[in-house]
Amino acid sequence: MTAPPNSQTRRGPPHIATLILMSGLAALVMNIFLPSLPRMAEYYQADYASIQLSVALYLGASGVLQIFIGPLADKIGRRPVALAGVGLFMLATLGCLFAPTVEIFLFFRITQAIVVVCQVLGRAVVRDIYPEDKAASMLGYVTMGIAVIPMMAPALGGALDEMFDWQASFWLQFILGGLTLGLIWFDMGETGHKSGKSLMAQFAEYPELLCSPRFWGYSLAIGASSGAFFSFLGGAPFVGSVVFALSPTELGFYFGAPAIGYFTGNFLTGRYAVRVGINRMVLIGSLVVAFGMALALALFALGLGSAPVFFGCMIFVGLGNGTAIPNGTAGMLSVRPHLAATASGLGGAIMLGGGAALSALAGALLTPETGAWPLMWLMLATALLSLLAIGIVIARERQLRL
Repeated sequence: MTAPPNSQTRRGPPHIATLILMSGLAALVMNIFLPSLPRMAEYYQADYASIQLSVALYLGASGVLQIFIGPLADKIGRRPVALAGVGLFMLATLGCLFAPTVEIFLFFRITQAIVVVCQVLGRAVVRDIYPEDKAASMLGYVTMGIAVIPMMAPALGGALDEMFDWQASFWLQFILGGLTLGLIWFDMGETGHKSGKSLMAQFAEYPELLCSPRFWGYSLAIGASSGAFFSFLGGAPFVGSVVFALSPTELGFYFGAPAIGYFTGNFLTGRYAVRVGINRMVLIGSLVVAFGMALALALFALGLGSAPVFFGCMIFVGLGNGTAIPNGTAGMLSVRPHLAATASGLGGAIMLGGGAALSALAGALLTPETGAWPLMWLMLATALLSLLAIGIVIARERQLRL
């Protein structure tokens, strides 16, 4: 990366490795502890539905926080907001480690959501530096790199759980938070223009985004496409541990399946986004997610349902998301380039707010009697909604060209 003309500090823009670690930390925090959910329920003497709220509440809080992170970063800059967010995340992680009850744990788990600042500002920094098509390509390469982290995180969390206890994954989060804080301090220069407006004036610019059909189309397309994955996060621990009787280590291993597809989809985005165009890339990604879930339902209907089949089909979900999300994000941030951080925060809020609802719904629908069926139908429905949303964007752009 080269320093943009609007760089406001002597530090240059962050290296790609810094952006990867920032976004990767947020991804790791979301899913590293998932194989430990059954053991955590036993530790706190709580039912699975209660401890599963640690996923849904985290996603919901992440969505709400993004509404404020974007305008704040546009006002005072990317760097100070990132430093403050990671510092608060480390304090919240200590709270999770020493929480005596499930209620207190859930409070600090919600507070951990401040780490989403890393994802919001990672996207905004890329858009600060690159034009729309190039930003899609760079987002693809960056998220291809961070796909390695969530690919390994559940397996690592399951292994740490069996070797030590469920708290081990939270100690790892704390250590990685400290490393990220140091890297931001030494490497991340300011890349955005400070708006100079009050926060109220910043929030007053939301209608400019909310009145744009293209912004809504991109936001709903990536929100619905990723909704399949968030549904998976909410329901897969139950499906793996109860329906298929997997151990924490086995469940952690299977959880890497979507990340394999995501990594591949990010690579394809980085390679072909400029040539193919972001809208067609989002359309292709949404089709791949829908195909993966239709295939899973068909195989289960034929009596071939098993853990390898269920989690194997999740590779298509990851592949589709790895193609749709970077391109949809680049489009969303380019609707109003001067509001890139605000758009990143608001779009992320829409995506994670919907993800929180879908995660909670997936956990509520599943019982030993239903098996994996409700989860698969829910994931297929969100994929079809993504197709509808990107279709609206394509139709709107054709209308604007007339």
